[in-house]
Amino acid sequence: MIKYVFVTGGVVSGLGKGITAASLGRLLKARGYKVTMQKFDPYINIDPGTMNPIQHGEVFVTDDGTETDLDLGHYERFIDESLDHRSNITSGKVYWSVLNKERHGEYEGHTVQVIPHITNEIKSDFYRSEDPSEDRIAIIEVGGTVGDIESQPFLEAIRQFQHDIGRENAIMIHVTLVPYLHASEELKTKPTQMSVRELQRLGLQPDILVCRTEYPIPQDIREKIGMFCNVPSNHVLQNTNAEFIYEVPLLMEREHLAQSVCECLHLPCPEPDLTSWTAMVENLRHPEKETVIAIVGKYTQLHDAYLSVAESLKHGAIANNAKVNIRWVDSEEVEKEGAATLLKGVNGILIPGGFGQRGIEGMIMSAQYARENKIPYLGICLGMQISIIEFARNVLGWKDADSTEFKPETTHPVIDLMPEQKTVTDLGGTMRLGAYPCELREGSKPERLYGTTSITERHRHRYEVNNDYREDLEAAGMMLVGQSPDGHIVEMIELKEHPYFVATQAHPEFKSRPNKAHPLFRGLIEAALN
Repeated sequence: MIKYVFVTGGVVSGLGKGITAASLGRLLKARGYKVTMQKFDPYINIDPGTMNPIQHGEVFVTDDGTETDLDLGHYERFIDESLDHRSNITSGKVYWSVLNKERHGEYEGHTVQVIPHITNEIKSDFYRSEDPSEDRIAIIEVGGTVGDIESQPFLEAIRQFQHDIGRENAIMIHVTLVPYLHASEELKTKPTQMSVRELQRLGLQPDILVCRTEYPIPQDIREKIGMFCNVPSNHVLQNTNAEFIYEVPLLMEREHLAQSVCECLHLPCPEPDLTSWTAMVENLRHPEKETVIAIVGKYTQLHDAYLSVAESLKHGAIANNAKVNIRWVDSEEVEKEGAATLLKGVNGILIPGGFGQRGIEGMIMSAQYARENKIPYLGICLGMQISIIEFARNVLGWKDADSTEFKPETTHPVIDLMPEQKTVTDLGGTMRLGAYPCELREGSKPERLYGTTSITERHRHRYEVNNDYREDLEAAGMMLVGQSPDGHIVEMIELKEHPYFVATQAHPEFKSRPNKAHPLFRGLIEAALN
């Protein structure tokens, strides 16, 4: 039978529910359990695809083309499983589904209400395996904090769900805060007590408390929390600050998180195999070399806007027994101060994805600086389009070369809207999304890095290389080394006579793992170190 673990948060946001949930997933997988994960977000948007990255952070894309919350990136990196459209549910999706059912008469004229219709819809979205004989643990994180108005239907759905399938099959972990007051030099438990009391008021009782704290929680404080919150003191676990997020599973293993979960779910708890994960963390903590990579983008004021890119650079560094120091460079500042000023001393340059005209010229200047100074370069999605525009302007001599996204009237539209996108008017979920195959040219750098000519990568874009300019680009030295199987779409490029100048229309950062670095990021770090 499938077992369920719900992860909620209290007191304040940003306590690390996602990392806690992902760490639990890693610890259960290390014990041989099959794990799946979900994130339920209370916001009314259908998905984060139309949100400003500076406000919400990056949009993570799954193989099936679902635009999701960035926490799913943590899930995939920790449990090394490809998630799908069932893994990120929002209030917007829930209400959209209920309203469509009402329009189609599925409620037979009944008044549609939060209870039972909204809560029933939420319960139907809790993951269930198609194979009832398959043992699986579903870890479900609820966004926001207890007490938020928009979270209440999700919490009520959990209460009903536990009643439906039994508390022994659906347990709750509550992540809360135990702050330290320097004035009185003591840890304070009242915020945790109040948060649990709010849960209890809603008919929910946490089985395990994960307490975020800057200082270790002594046994007497754990017993106090346990007594006031009706939780066994051995299920009051501390989650102290970690230098690296990939240490958290090991820290939570010492706190017996997985053992506590298995105990509550009445499951055996064999010894975990964390050998490879521990070795990865050791490499992360004790690098032999260092390198500096500049991320040149337009959303650098919020690093979460490029979360998967930054993590993938760390993965590439781990694979090279190195430490990567990221220099965040605002592309608009490059326009003002020049690439040489802001990129001096870097060992590699990465231009990530993005939309809109702001900061584009600064990215073009950065790509030119990388090309002319033989600095290792990786372009991702927009970063590949930027490298094409720069090459067309400064090598082919087409000074007005551009993308029709930025300059519709250009006489050299080297980047143009994909034909199937020209009739699209809605913004959400309408791009070329998800996993697509790519054929790599034999002998190219990407082919050597991947170790194969046939690959699959995830995408999120509307524009592509204009096929009318392929011959000119190739003749001037830009090798179009990756294409869609039908040859229609340019998926990857590299430059001749350059130590590492590679760009892809895809988003390889979505498939990188801390103990299995993505080939393109591993190659960038290797080139930067050399």
